Amino acid sequence: MSLDKRARSFGQWLVLGSVVGGVCGVASAVFLYLLDVATAVRTRHEVLVYTLPLAGLVIGALYARWGTPIRGGNNLVIDTVHEGDKQLPVRMAPMVLVGTVLTHLFGGSAGREGTAVQMGASLADAVAHRFRVSPATRRELLAAGIAGGFGSVFGTPIAGTVFGLEVVCVGRMSYEALVPALVAAVVGDLVTRALGIHHTLYPTPAALPLSPQVLGKWLVFGVVVALVAVVFVEGVHLLKKRLEKAVPSLPLRMALGGAAVVVLWKLVGTSDYLGLGVPTIERAFVDPTLPPSAFALKLLFTAVTLGAGFLGGEVTPLFFVGAALGNVLARLLGLPLDLAAGVGLAALFGAAANTPLALSLMAVELLGAGVLPHVVIVTVTAYLLTGQRGIYPSQRIARLKHGGPLLSRLVPLRDVHSAPDRSPPGAPPEE
Repeated sequence: MSLDKRARSFGQWLVLGSVVGGVCGVASAVFLYLLDVATAVRTRHEVLVYTLPLAGLVIGALYARWGTPIRGGNNLVIDTVHEGDKQLPVRMAPMVLVGTVLTHLFGGSAGREGTAVQMGASLADAVAHRFRVSPATRRELLAAGIAGGFGSVFGTPIAGTVFGLEVVCVGRMSYEALVPALVAAVVGDLVTRALGIHHTLYPTPAALPLSPQVLGKWLVFGVVVALVAVVFVEGVHLLKKRLEKAVPSLPLRMALGGAAVVVLWKLVGTSDYLGLGVPTIERAFVDPTLPPSAFALKLLFTAVTLGAGFLGGEVTPLFFVGAALGNVLARLLGLPLDLAAGVGLAALFGAAANTPLALSLMAVELLGAGVLPHVVIVTVTAYLLTGQRGIYPSQRIARLKHGGPLLSRLVPLRDVHSAPDRSPPGAPPEE
């Protein structure tokens, strides 16, 4: 390619990536503002939690009526990146935003990454169709939308960039989308901050020299993180599958899930496990008296909320679970409390989402370079030990994590156990 063509290509990505980043940044700012308002209102008026079943009934009815084309959520986004047939409905952005805010207003335990990714991808697809780009460019803009949404909602543009490239295919990076993803993530973060959004500030752990003894502790830590990730992934998928079979009606299913959350709330006697749970995440970094059961209870609240069909993502709840788990393991293994909480925060989601590089970078952006190399060791260990599973069943995989020959095609994680065929040596998998 000549210098002139490379310059035009780079200019195109600067323009398109900036447009995608701009709309993602505005969407994330609106979403985070409304989320803060909803959380504050619920905190002041906890009686609202009792109405979570009614909220589930209403949200479910709205989604059953108008949300069928977008029910796939993040999995629909990933499928669209690979298959690229129908445009992501523009209604995905407002509907998932409203649904997630209502989930948090009434006490559901959910996150925000799913909403940010779906808003970013649907808005990016609208941009792609508006500019009538080629199918290849459209796929790259979808990755940019994922990056812009993720990076702007957490204030971590570099992690957002890598997440957009890493999440669509396990073990492979979509480098062709690197420039638009980076531009969208950086611009999206700048826009969100310019609109007055402030992200959570976490403590910066002191550097810990890596020794054989410390390495051994981190390997044990990684095994435990992998076990918890498997419990979460399998638990949410199993609960969702069983509930869909037992209660086909989405409104009724969400109402029953909301009632279950209310019962759990009253049984545990605290509101710590409702909503995002950011105060408890911050507490995990500094409090050696954090209840050892905190990580398990948050996992349960989140599995019930998401399994019943409520809107939101898994990142922040998994941050909670990971940080609380790290707090417990720090006391058991003799590791620094703040460092172990930070490593657990990143590693659990990295393992559950099959994005170890993105979450290792996210830890650095949130906690400082002192978490290296510890977070990489734990996240990669947990990622490998979770096997061929993840919170996004639509993720494609070309080669099993433990190695072996290439699969004959890119297989969704949900189908990997029913696709035993392999490519002949040296043959690339089909796109």
